[in-house]
Amino acid sequence: MTYCVGMMLERGLVFMSDTRTNAGVDNISTFRKMVSWEEPGERVLTLLSAGNLATTQAVVSLLDERTKAAGEREPSILAVPSMFQAARMVAEILREVIDRHADVGHRADSSFNATLILGGQIKGSEPRLFLIYPEGNFIESGVDTPFFQIGETKYGRPILVRAYDAAMSFEDAIKLLLVSFDSTVKANLSVGAPFDIQVIETDALRLGHGQRIEADDPYYQAVSQGWGEALKQALDSLPAFSWSSDR
Repeated sequence: MTYCVGMMLERGLVFMSDTRTNAGVDNISTFRKMVSWEEPGERVLTLLSAGNLATTQAVVSLLDERTKAAGEREPSILAVPSMFQAARMVAEILREVIDRHADVGHRADSSFNATLILGGQIKGSEPRLFLIYPEGNFIESGVDTPFFQIGETKYGRPILVRAYDAAMSFEDAIKLLLVSFDSTVKANLSVGAPFDIQVIETDALRLGHGQRIEADDPYYQAVSQGWGEALKQALDSLPAFSWSSDR
């Protein structure tokens, strides 16, 4: 399994992904699930992936090949005129890869499924964020849906829903995401550090700060321990439960 989040802020976009993949408890590996492309001053894009590893790696490889063969047979993600067109291209490639590997029917098809998050900015337009489904369709983030999650989403979602603020800084957003990821790691062994982080600042049109956070990173450990202690203190501060006969 995996856990990835793409988040829209007033300042731009922030992405975080874990790196754990597994095919059983005795076959756990580390693979990067985040890839970025940029043409400084023109465009910058980041892609997060969850699902079948062979499928997601094939999609990234095809996108990379097209960027190196721009102007030839196939269009490149570095040449499309809008983020919408970029999302449509990625969705089409994802569907093609899944169809190519599926032998028969939906059962074979589902084993090669993958879900993607694509975000970025192309000169002349605002930053945009898309969630791309294995069926080849996609949706875009907005005011009511300012972030997308893929993979093992349920454990880390409550903190995002409660604490997200579009006006927060990149640093505060990363702190919030680390709490979300830590909650997921503690609840599901299929998600794990190191975590990859990428920031895209509005109108910078280049990759911003990027970093990998290891499991023993001092700041991550401080956030993890501090959040656990804060939850215990919050629980202790709530009124004590009493049986109905005592009320």
